[in-house]
Amino acid sequence: MKASLLLAALLSGNALASNLRPVNLEADTSMQFEVEHLDLEVMVEGVRQLFPLLPGTKCPTGHTCRSRAPAPVGLHRADGVSPLVPAMKGNIKTSLAMSLDWIDLNKNLQTVVASDNRCTRRQAMARAAGLAAGVAAATVATPAYAAETKEVKMGADSGLLVFVPAKTSICKGDSVKWINNKAGPHNVVFDEDAIPAGVEQEKISMVDEQLGEEGESFTMKFDTAGDYGYYCEPHRGAGMQATLTVA
Repeated sequence: MKASLLLAALLSGNALASNLRPVNLEADTSMQFEVEHLDLEVMVEGVRQLFPLLPGTKCPTGHTCRSRAPAPVGLHRADGVSPLVPAMKGNIKTSLAMSLDWIDLNKNLQTVVASDNRCTRRQAMARAAGLAAGVAAATVATPAYAAETKEVKMGADSGLLVFVPAKTSICKGDSVKWINNKAGPHNVVFDEDAIPAGVEQEKISMVDEQLGEEGESFTMKFDTAGDYGYYCEPHRGAGMQATLTVA
């Protein structure tokens, strides 16, 4: 169980996307990448086992890893299988390997490598981590499984009348949680002239409502991509406004 949780945590990291380095794509039709391949040493029921990390992932602090140098591979093998899948099958000897949905795991790993969309990669990464942790494929396939919630403070710690951060970026299906921090009361009202077409301003705003106590919060999920502008109604004149981008 500990090993599967550790593996899931490593899979959910975002190191893969930032460490892939294209190698002369025009000259190399196989679209190869220079990546570092490491195996993490983990004790499972008293037995030392090696768990392959995602290509490009650095060895976690305080752990021991072994480097392996497989032949360079492209985005897809001839059989369409991510090169990480057979490595995982060969190294995970516990019951976890028996229960994994390898087909869905392979699809998500391929998406992480091939997609040029940040949100698509992040969601595929979350689903791959869930599958590696033993979560049912039907569960990780739901849109809510890969969703995240970002927090925005209402009022800076110093008492300034601002949203912190003033610019927030999320993916479709994610939520934002605004937390009353300092110098309240505050609320969140979206500018009807600064939201995507088709979005109803009143449905996503705090209409006739304010947060007076520190720690109170307001959460809203966003399913329509685009740029959103919003403000705190009591302090709009003081410049308390911010933007949200949904990709």
